[in-house]
Amino acid sequence: MAADSGQPALFMHSNDDRSRRDFAWFMLIALAVLAAGIGLRDPWPPDEPRFALVARQMLESGQWLFPHRGAELYSDKPPMLMWTEAAWMWLTGGWRGAFLLTSLLSGLGTLALVGYAGRRLWNGRTGLYAAILVLATMQFIDVIRHAQIDPLSLFWITAGNVGILVHCLRGPDWRMYWLGCFAAGLGVITKGVGIVALLMLLPYVVMRVRQWPGITRTQGDGWRWAGGALAFLLAISLWLAPMLVAAYGLRTPEYLAYVQDILFRQTAERYANSWQHAEAPWFFLGVIVQDWLPVWLLVPLMLPRWREALRLREPRVWMPLVSCLLILVFFSIPRGKRAIYILPALPMLALAMAPYLQDLLKARWLQRLALAVTVACGLVFGGVGLWALLAHPRAAQKMAARYELADGGQVLWIALVVIGALFFVCAAVGRSRRGVLALLAGMAAGWIAWPLMTYPALNDNESARQVMQRADQAIGPDGQLGLVLWREENLLQAVRPVKEFGFSRSAPAQLADARAWQAQDPAHRWLLATDEALDGCVVSGQAQRLGTANHLDYFLLPSSASRPGCTPHP
Repeated sequence: MAADSGQPALFMHSNDDRSRRDFAWFMLIALAVLAAGIGLRDPWPPDEPRFALVARQMLESGQWLFPHRGAELYSDKPPMLMWTEAAWMWLTGGWRGAFLLTSLLSGLGTLALVGYAGRRLWNGRTGLYAAILVLATMQFIDVIRHAQIDPLSLFWITAGNVGILVHCLRGPDWRMYWLGCFAAGLGVITKGVGIVALLMLLPYVVMRVRQWPGITRTQGDGWRWAGGALAFLLAISLWLAPMLVAAYGLRTPEYLAYVQDILFRQTAERYANSWQHAEAPWFFLGVIVQDWLPVWLLVPLMLPRWREALRLREPRVWMPLVSCLLILVFFSIPRGKRAIYILPALPMLALAMAPYLQDLLKARWLQRLALAVTVACGLVFGGVGLWALLAHPRAAQKMAARYELADGGQVLWIALVVIGALFFVCAAVGRSRRGVLALLAGMAAGWIAWPLMTYPALNDNESARQVMQRADQAIGPDGQLGLVLWREENLLQAVRPVKEFGFSRSAPAQLADARAWQAQDPAHRWLLATDEALDGCVVSGQAQRLGTANHLDYFLLPSSASRPGCTPHP
């Protein structure tokens, strides 16, 4: 350790111009990886069609405070993501590529924030390594590739963490602190869990009390610290205040129920008494092992370094590391758990690892191991692809049938062969001296090749576009279509205006109302229903099977498909 700064030699500042140039190149690579496939597919379930549908209805109705899913209010999530998707739809004139832009920019923004934090805390090279660690993680790319709420939530939580980190370790910087708290508030009106960004203050308080070096210490600034709470509440009020005013101004049971559901049942009750996705307390350990490859493999190598940082009381390592652990604990407490919940912990883990990577990358054994993994990936992807192409195993046939791929799914297996070849090319170019770079390049090439080659083939089935087009052709130009037990993708992909009978109502209730609607004009009205909605009153020989989409079989029911006077059994 250097006597003046307490920093290892690897923490000495590198050339700023070169670091910024390297980071710019990295961001271009990240753009290519994360944007691959945008415009080649429609929204895919389970979440993407729902948010795209809500956003489109916002544009069509002008109702921005209260999201709707069809005719019903949608109170599962705050409207922040839907607002942004609607804005992109308005700017681009459509939703095919626009629905993914929020996730793309959130992913790039998260990487930029991690790079900025690493540069402010250490140096530009450390910031670059931290951002690379995040991008190299499988779960990060998978999440950013989908138009869910989580990418935007991740961005706000990371922004909150970075603002607080910079103030607490490189401050006082009250503007960054207030911006961080404001971002945490925006995270709350995005998903509700944005408050986890404020957990960063807990290790700061402990380290300040225990007199750790390098901690920002201020005197007589209580009002400025309180300003963070005001910034947090101000961000929340941007949506909450006008929504409450409008809801209590209308005072209808529907809108009052919306307020009750979104403010209490979907937040505090969902956390304290989860009713979905029940998992064991250690569930996230399995998620990390499976989805945080290859980054978690570095953890055993980091343990002695983190132990040394603890001995030296280095807050730049331990503040983000403790924050990462607190996020894991926070989401492990409730019974309901999904793998995606812990993603906000990843940027903080990367910041705790990045300062040590430069020395670690000098180890020849690591470079050789990374090269071996690169070759192994080439063998696995290429081997599986060739096996499926040449041997036509039952598993490959089942997958092709599942997506209704007429050619036996050849495009999928060719894509695997191409990805395997790309890994081999990267291994040949990198060799043992640049094994880590070869592995990262192979992963990036694979992430780019897969969507470009497979999205067009999978889209018709995944998005339900094919089923809805078949239904539109089958009912003829004068036909009217009613949806029973529908999914959001059905309403989103409908070729013409359709009739729906509520989303959250039971299948028997929807089908009963649909039959009454059909009976008013039996010659022109048809019902589209999944096999789960069909009851004992359906004449099976009259139900026309339209195909499969997302594991559901769809049937088109003319009026003759229902037995007159039949009462279905409960």
